Amino acid sequence: MVEKEEGGLSEEEVAQYDRQIRLWGLEAQKRLRASRVLLVGMKGLGAEVAKNLILAGVKGLTMLDHQQVSQEDTRAQFLIPVGSLGRNRAEASLERMQNLNPMVDVKADPESVESKPEEFFTQFDAVCLTCCSRDVMVKIDQICHKNGVKFFTGDVFGYHGYMFADLGEHEFVEEKTKVAKVSPGVEDGLDTKKAKLDSSETTMVKKHVVFCQLKEALAVNWSGEKAKAVLKRTTLDYFLLQVLLKFRTDNSRDPSPQNYAEDSKLLLRIRHDALESLGVGADLLPDEFVSYCFSEMAPVCAVVGGVLGQEVVKVVAVGTPPHNNYFFFNGIKGNGIVECLGPS
Repeated sequence: MVEKEEGGLSEEEVAQYDRQIRLWGLEAQKRLRASRVLLVGMKGLGAEVAKNLILAGVKGLTMLDHQQVSQEDTRAQFLIPVGSLGRNRAEASLERMQNLNPMVDVKADPESVESKPEEFFTQFDAVCLTCCSRDVMVKIDQICHKNGVKFFTGDVFGYHGYMFADLGEHEFVEEKTKVAKVSPGVEDGLDTKKAKLDSSETTMVKKHVVFCQLKEALAVNWSGEKAKAVLKRTTLDYFLLQVLLKFRTDNSRDPSPQNYAEDSKLLLRIRHDALESLGVGADLLPDEFVSYCFSEMAPVCAVVGGVLGQEVVKVVAVGTPPHNNYFFFNGIKGNGIVECLGPS
């Protein structure tokens, strides 16, 4: 039997998580080892998030997915063994996932997220959704917000990916540079101001932020004068997300490479309705967007899955500043951006 170290981690756990303990400390690792996470959707992005959370060392991870493995899943979902076509995606991923870290309690649930009652979600510290419809995301976010469960959602569409977080009322600490005090009588010139900011001393500042819900973050009205000013510096990926979520709602699926010509026309039609409803013109999103949003690109899944996993770890354990509230990744440009969008 492995003896428990002082602080609640076994000798085996301390050895396994040594590098992480050196990075964010023993107390953060203990909080992580006490956290349970629900992950919905085991396509390429879900596999990346699951891998990152299990290697980080959460207490338990439940993978919830009612869909069967398709040929397309095998392109970006590295946890599914060869010969698994037709099997449930969560169950097909279980063995390889458990082998990554036997100290984590990994479960596969083959039921639909829509069949789960409200109390199912309250047993987790964080809920992370992928591959879900807009209505399902909004509904589960409302459940989590009401019950104090940290909510995340994300998806990858071709070269584009995003994540969103609703942490409710959330506290964290931020490292700030101390401003040096200037002696009385010293002139407040350029050199003095520089000296104030060049201080090597830092202090930890506790902060409190209230996150908006997904429904509000998706329903921003861009027709007002103030909103139009913000529009100029808002990434187009936000509006692309609106189009793709409406496509998923209308067709109960994502754009498919097998139906490229037909789905491209659908996307262009949906763009008009989706953007007009937000108070912006359809020409805001150039026609070329249809060429870059089909299927899941494995490198994009890796980037977005890394950020999403990192944010969950931050929130349940480490306590450093989280992304508020969107993160968008553009694989064509190779850059990511954090946007805070919601009620003004």
